[in-house]
Amino acid sequence: MNPSEDSNTCSIILLAAPASNQGKTTLTAAITRYYRNQGLRVIVFKAGPDFLDPMIHEAASGQAVYSLDTWMVGETDCQRLLAQAAKHADIIFIECGMGLFDGSPSSADLARLFNVPILLIVDASSMAQTFGAIVYGLTHYQEDLQFLGVIANRVASERHQSLLQQSLKPEMKLIASIPRDQSFSLPSRHLGLVQAEEIHHLDQQLDQMGQILHEIDFDLPRPDIQFEAVHSVSLSKLLNGVRIAIAKDLAFKFIYPANLDCLNELGAELLFFSPLNDKTLPDADAIWIPGGYPELFMQQLSANTSMKDSIKAHYDMNKPLLAECGGMLYLLEQLVDKEENCANMLGIIPGTARMQKKLVSLGLQSLSIEDQEIRGHTFHHSKLDSDWQADYFCQRQKSDRPGEAVYLQQGLFASYLHLYFPSNPTLVAKIFLGEC
Repeated sequence: MNPSEDSNTCSIILLAAPASNQGKTTLTAAITRYYRNQGLRVIVFKAGPDFLDPMIHEAASGQAVYSLDTWMVGETDCQRLLAQAAKHADIIFIECGMGLFDGSPSSADLARLFNVPILLIVDASSMAQTFGAIVYGLTHYQEDLQFLGVIANRVASERHQSLLQQSLKPEMKLIASIPRDQSFSLPSRHLGLVQAEEIHHLDQQLDQMGQILHEIDFDLPRPDIQFEAVHSVSLSKLLNGVRIAIAKDLAFKFIYPANLDCLNELGAELLFFSPLNDKTLPDADAIWIPGGYPELFMQQLSANTSMKDSIKAHYDMNKPLLAECGGMLYLLEQLVDKEENCANMLGIIPGTARMQKKLVSLGLQSLSIEDQEIRGHTFHHSKLDSDWQADYFCQRQKSDRPGEAVYLQQGLFASYLHLYFPSNPTLVAKIFLGEC
């Protein structure tokens, strides 16, 4: 079929694994840099909600990385994002979240919806013929998916590679065997990978990984997929002229690019500041403090008293303030890390948050306020103890149990929930206008 004027054709592959910790983020970044270094324009998406992996992929590709999730982002917007990328990219990679069939919707559901072929990545360390059984199970669990082949990761030797190859059914191609190599390892911490900006010499490491792929004669099939264009709906300029100060530094960096796009389309003027390093806020009508790692920088945040005073003065004037997850922790009286070290935060919200050794909450959630629903996700290792009573509770996607608490006080909107702004731009405008 010949592409219509309103369609775009591009090579696109979903890279998936049977589980987390198989090396798919590292390999996706390595493959991305490998093709970018050949002069190709590569755009990467992340299946499902995530902030950390996209930072790595942005460094590898030089392009902003957007999330694809048919529940949080929506099927139409997923198609629109892919169609827009296909106009400009030579190759599109989508990195799977967790395992291929995990979640609802899963990465497999996304691949099926858009007819995207799948490249498997399997950690082959500590196994031989079982490698073939795992690949066979993944490729036959649901019959209506397309598979390009498999990459064996962390292969010990040529003998090991031979055993892996022999274990595969004839119809399954072993695309590459990646040797055990420290270059193919990125540091991680409790929420996932370390932020790209904190990894020293990341750019050189990505180039080194790309060179290793070159040396093993990496040759990836590049099937073309046609996407019908979805035209964007123009948003009313509900925030026209509103100046929004956005915290962005190593302590607060969990920001969806789509959220910034949404604010721009609503007419807002975006200003960025660092709670770690700046002394005062820029002149702004509203503040957004997104999630991040305040617990890693809590002494520095605590010591920056002039910034704390500036934010408290903004709050005392009843001006809008959105604080998400780590941003909300920054507004508490105290924050306590896993080693029981304590630091004084802003004191806007009475109470303390304590970091836990295990994950406290993870999953997709929505929030409804006066028949307006907005979607997002939650992912945190802290527990909050506050005298404030929740004004709302979020709804979990797959459970009737109450979700995250939402606190509304003066112009403050605070919650563990990471909001996905494009899911309801009207409600987002109300938050930044202080009308919730």
